[in-house]
Amino acid sequence: MNDPIYQIKLIASTKRLSFHHFFKSHQIFKQLCKMEVSSRGSTASNGFERAVWAPDSQLGYVLGDIVDIGAEMLSIKRRDNQQIIQASHDVVFPADENLEKVVDDNCSLMYLNEGTLLHNCHQRYEKKQIYTYVANILVSINPYEPQRELYSTETIASYRGKSLGQMAPHIYALTDKAYRDMRRTGEAQSLIVSGESGAGKTESQKAVLKYLCENWGKEAGPIQQRLLETNPILEAFGNAKTTRNNNSSRFGKFVEIHFNNKHLVTGGFVSHYLLEKSRICTQASNERNYHIFYQLIAGADDEMYKVFGLSSPDRFNYLKRGTLDFFVRPENEKPINKERFAAGASTSVDRIVDDAGDFANLMRCLEKCGLDRPQIMQIFGIVAAILHLGNIDFVACNDGGKEGSNLTPGSENSCGCAARLLGIDDQQLRMALTSRAMQTTRGGSKGTLYMVPLKPTEALAARDALAKAIYSRLFDWIVATINKSIPFNDSHSYIGVLDIAGFEFFTINSFEQFCINYCNEKLQNFFNERILKQEQELYEKEGLGVEKITYVDNQDCIDLFERRGTGMLDLLDEEMRLPKPLHTHFTTAVHDSNKKHFRLDAPRKSLLKEHRGMRDDDGLLVRHFAGTVCYETAQFIEKNNDALHASLEALFEASSTPLIKLLFETPQEMPATPGGSLLSTPSRAKRLVVPSVGSKFRAQLAVLLEKLSHTGTHFVRCVKPNSSMSPWCFDGSSVLSQLRCAGMGSVLRLMQNGYPSRTGFSDLYTMYASVLPPEIARLDPRLFCKCLFRVLGLDNDDFKFGMTKIFFRPAKFAEFDQLLRQDVDAMKGLVDKVKTWLHTVRWRKAQYGVWSVIKLKNKLLYRAEQVTMMQKYARGFLVRQKFLSRFAVYRKAVNLQTRGFEMKNLVSELSPTSRKAWEAEVSESEKALELLVNFCKDQNVELDRIIVDYEKGVAHVDKMISDLRGQLAADEAARLAEIERKMVEEREREEKEQQEAILKAQEVERYEAKRREMEAERVRVEAEFQKRQAEEKAREMTALAEEQEKRAREEQKRLDGLVAARLASEKGAQATMIESPAPPTIVIGSSTPSGNSSQPKRAKLDLASWKYSDLRETINTAQDADLLAACKEEFHRRLRVYNGWKQKNANDQAKEKPRAVPLAMKKKTEMNNNESTEASPVPKSYQANHPMHIAGPQRYFKVPLSIGRNLGSMRFEKSGAQYGFWYGHFNGQWIQRQIEISNNKAPVVLSAGRDDFEMCQVPLNVTQLPTLRGAEILEDDFEAMWDHVNGKKQGAMIH
Repeated sequence: MNDPIYQIKLIASTKRLSFHHFFKSHQIFKQLCKMEVSSRGSTASNGFERAVWAPDSQLGYVLGDIVDIGAEMLSIKRRDNQQIIQASHDVVFPADENLEKVVDDNCSLMYLNEGTLLHNCHQRYEKKQIYTYVANILVSINPYEPQRELYSTETIASYRGKSLGQMAPHIYALTDKAYRDMRRTGEAQSLIVSGESGAGKTESQKAVLKYLCENWGKEAGPIQQRLLETNPILEAFGNAKTTRNNNSSRFGKFVEIHFNNKHLVTGGFVSHYLLEKSRICTQASNERNYHIFYQLIAGADDEMYKVFGLSSPDRFNYLKRGTLDFFVRPENEKPINKERFAAGASTSVDRIVDDAGDFANLMRCLEKCGLDRPQIMQIFGIVAAILHLGNIDFVACNDGGKEGSNLTPGSENSCGCAARLLGIDDQQLRMALTSRAMQTTRGGSKGTLYMVPLKPTEALAARDALAKAIYSRLFDWIVATINKSIPFNDSHSYIGVLDIAGFEFFTINSFEQFCINYCNEKLQNFFNERILKQEQELYEKEGLGVEKITYVDNQDCIDLFERRGTGMLDLLDEEMRLPKPLHTHFTTAVHDSNKKHFRLDAPRKSLLKEHRGMRDDDGLLVRHFAGTVCYETAQFIEKNNDALHASLEALFEASSTPLIKLLFETPQEMPATPGGSLLSTPSRAKRLVVPSVGSKFRAQLAVLLEKLSHTGTHFVRCVKPNSSMSPWCFDGSSVLSQLRCAGMGSVLRLMQNGYPSRTGFSDLYTMYASVLPPEIARLDPRLFCKCLFRVLGLDNDDFKFGMTKIFFRPAKFAEFDQLLRQDVDAMKGLVDKVKTWLHTVRWRKAQYGVWSVIKLKNKLLYRAEQVTMMQKYARGFLVRQKFLSRFAVYRKAVNLQTRGFEMKNLVSELSPTSRKAWEAEVSESEKALELLVNFCKDQNVELDRIIVDYEKGVAHVDKMISDLRGQLAADEAARLAEIERKMVEEREREEKEQQEAILKAQEVERYEAKRREMEAERVRVEAEFQKRQAEEKAREMTALAEEQEKRAREEQKRLDGLVAARLASEKGAQATMIESPAPPTIVIGSSTPSGNSSQPKRAKLDLASWKYSDLRETINTAQDADLLAACKEEFHRRLRVYNGWKQKNANDQAKEKPRAVPLAMKKKTEMNNNESTEASPVPKSYQANHPMHIAGPQRYFKVPLSIGRNLGSMRFEKSGAQYGFWYGHFNGQWIQRQIEISNNKAPVVLSAGRDDFEMCQVPLNVTQLPTLRGAEILEDDFEAMWDHVNGKKQGAMIH
């Protein structure tokens, strides 16, 4: 007994010394302190010191090691600077052991979480690898540097026909997969390219078009080239420089590449959405208007420059508000004429945009699309006319007593140039801009027309509306012209590429960002439906048994936009129908109609100072899936109005310029989209109500999503690595934010157990049907697929058979695509293998048939032997019938001989003296009877003689038996006398035993009374437990509501801070973050926390700031019972939280279940970590005279192990069921010792202090152990089992 703790407990229990006094007076305390240090080190090394990813505001995640378990946080030491950071359990993730490991598919990592995802993307980006997979989703990180080899013709050829996963991740691989899916299934495919502005969406879309046209468009002739030439045209008229991207698409487009029945490119179609018309009139200081304006000024020849009346950008109001620099490529050697530069402007180098070079390329592309020189000049003339329109200014005047406006003297020239280029009279243009026509409702068939003068502000608004209408209709016409040049009359299917503006947020956000972000909400919802919701529904339908995951659903934000009557879009349209619409009234209506909506708030709740000064009726704070954006509603009504004054429309319908006249014709004469939606605004003669911009965009978006829902979708998530557009610079925080917004975290959780690839049994069977021989063709499709997979030798863990489909694990696309892309020869080879395998199976069946025949032969031989046996018995019967009379006498003689045995038995019952006198005579009689039996067998002896001898023998035997019975009666009388004497002695012995039984019954009664006392106590505890359970349920409901409210606040704070922090980092704005107050801190000195007895009791029990090691030390040394109980409770609570964290983030391939009390003993509902651990009542007999009563009442339990209920809470091997018992010794509320006895492994013995991380961490009063009938056992029963499994009695206390 060298254990110092055991010695301390033994002496303390016998001498009644207090622990505190004994520790100060005995040298064993020093040894105990040494044990504490060593145990603390061993626990740390075996417990929670491990590499993890911890959140960081700058890097996203940093690598560190867990060094302490706090009350609500984990303490993590960073490996880069050794700083200690505090982080919640929910945002800390385990890291892979090999940090240098780089994988193509993030689903191949050991741990699937945000930390490993960000680290793998960062590692690949540093190695110039911009693409990576998350299951079947491609993540693309913009390198901000030309990658010519990555998109070369050789690279295109290398990816053609390759399975997804055979080569490095690339957009070409995903495009090739989309093409093969279209070819295999006949279903249209779509690639959805999403991401923020500047993430590389446009370049990705161009790469897709290039890959498809290079591989399958060469036979299309000029159509292939026209498809590729659409991008320069659309970029010139639809792209512009923004603060985040020098070539930002300011419209959305869905480009369809159509294929004929031979799966070759036959044409295409471009659908466009929501052109940002407000950019035509105004831009931010560091942004530009559309590229075409600068291309025209920089690239036009001298004659064109003079005809169009062009000048430097600073001379045009529509350009001078933004940056005035021209863009050039580094390799461009053709300089721009210096006279065309604005004062103080220069050139900016960009790898994509080149104003002068792009203008020359634009001219070539327009010509290839079928436009002649006059049409091209009309297009550029309209562009120049818009610039001149912007230079028309107005001054107030008095027109007949009414306030009106006139052109300023400096605007006359601009008005003349604009009118000349637009093909209208300058006086008519002047009148149309300064007045508008009104028509009375009476006075003839159409009423009387009269002109109403416009104020200067109204005239400026009419001018800007005209410029936007002309440019918008010009853009629509250009897109329609492109579609005419790439017809698809013999289309069999198509592949669509969606490139639409990504989620946008600026310091000032207006109606354009409002619509763009609404579109991104819809697309994100489509992603959730297609990838997360429908995927899980398919798993459940096919019976795959994949665990469901939760994800953030943004449907409530979409409802905020779309809800009938109270949605923001409906309220905006309703405001426009009022006589005098006001943005303040609209904003107030939105707030009033959606009070307490989580997604909506007032601008003063923003974390940016620029927004907090905004009035509530001037802005909307909307919490999108990607962050919170504050919208200024001042121009919402004007930008949502898509109508022109009737006088302006009438003027341009009579233009002498053919293109202008065409733009303002009725919609029936304009080109239409395949769905019949017209590309221009209806004329005044054909409409009753002009649809608003928002309603038209909403309808277009609905058509787009409907189209996407009927295609096979492939997602490309483009990521912007930094906000400064610097090459190969990785901003971890920004990238992580974009990955979260893209839903990659939810995809990782789903793909941890999911199957992203699948094909139907019938589809696979149909693909091989043409090469199947008749003997295989009649197989069931499911059986054929099983045969095919058998011969391919695929790992059974990589796929799973559903009800109608085969499903593949992540990162197993190579096997999947290899199976689906076989050519005819390869298919025949696989069919031959299937045939061989079937022959093998049939040969085995033939062998089984042979074995069955052999078995049948052996059975026939066995039956022949039985027939022989039957013949033998028949012959015996015939012989016995012949000698029937002699047999009868023989049987009588044998029976008589048996009576001789009766004589012998009677002799044996006689007394020894009588037996000796009769033995000789009985022996002679037996010999005579034996001789009689032998005569019967001898056929020479006559039957009559035998009968006479038999009768004599009967008489002799009867006489002998009679005499023997008389002698036996005499002997029996003597025996009874002896028995009487023995009975007297027996009665005396029984009386003695009765006294002993009474004493034993009294002992049993005492034992049963003790058992009844335990049962009564159990019933009482159960009743109290049920009462507490009801109270606890009410508390849980309250706590649940509080937790939901807390999570809503946290989600609100996260969304509010997401955009604000990025805006602050991009433009230097100051974001005022609302920090939560820090929790109270307790400073622990060199002595134990319980050493200061003068400390207030409330402060001693506040353990939130105590370290894990301080709790352990206090448990060993505390003398205060309240402090000891509080420390134990907090100690075990932290262990439970940490074990839950390990279980949640464990790798599925090596997941280890923690030991605990059997699951059947736990409460039905989840235990609250802050739940009270008040000790439940126990029998007083357990509280007195116990060597450990100072720590708490000792209770012992025994329950069976059940594999069906214990897998969630016990550590079991994956193979083989286990049966046995679980023993637990509780010291107060906490487990002290634990034993596991099972049928197929050695007993497991655990002690507190040594095995804390593996033992039950559930307090006794929150389990159902005290309420289970027969679960509680006596101390002796537990100690007997403890000794039986070689556990040391009274194991060590917590070190």
